[in-house]
Amino acid sequence: MESKKIALVTGANKGIGKAIVKELAHRGIIVFLGSRNAERGLMTLAELQHEGEVYFVQIDVTDQQSIEQAYGAIEKQYGHLDILINNAGVAASRKKPGEADAEEFRTIYETNVFGVVSVTNQMLPLLKKSSSARIVNVSSLRGSLGDQGAFVGQPSISYSSSKTALNALTVHYARELASTQIKVNAAAPGHVATDFNDFHGTRTPEEGAAIAVKLATLDEDGPTGGFFDDTRAIPW
Repeated sequence: MESKKIALVTGANKGIGKAIVKELAHRGIIVFLGSRNAERGLMTLAELQHEGEVYFVQIDVTDQQSIEQAYGAIEKQYGHLDILINNAGVAASRKKPGEADAEEFRTIYETNVFGVVSVTNQMLPLLKKSSSARIVNVSSLRGSLGDQGAFVGQPSISYSSSKTALNALTVHYARELASTQIKVNAAAPGHVATDFNDFHGTRTPEEGAAIAVKLATLDEDGPTGGFFDDTRAIPW
């Protein structure tokens, strides 16, 4: 009998991350619900306890010690990791490029870019022990240059460019890991109603989570190094 897959989802105490955890658990995957705030994470865990096998793990993607402790908890309990979903992210003001300051960029990139590098690199030894590991970076249509993401609506230069950088990370990790069983892709959830946008989005968290779950459960013939929404590969 094939053993259950093990997943870690960062930023999973609410919104899209919570919906991802719920759907993965429904599929029989053992999920570590990662949250920077322990109280909120445990509250969400209590809500999802009947959805499947879900565990809480405290992880702040900007804190290396926290990341190492999360790694230790997963390694001790299961010894490997099959799915990593880098969902944790922060938004920013919608300042025009000429009004944005470097400090705002540092704050946004610390979570949306550097945090992904820190978590991914820490978890790679566990992912390499899986027979079919998947890494999913939760990005945004705002991160697309080829799809004119920067020219639509009212983008934030710090947030949007952080997602462009995240897409670039996706390609580089996919290239490095191309000779392994690990597939790395980026997901665009769409305009989801969460506290990110004061719940002004047009999609539910469940709808936004669908593409991340799909990429997390790709079969061996699935793509790597791509950027996808529900219906298509998105131009970088």
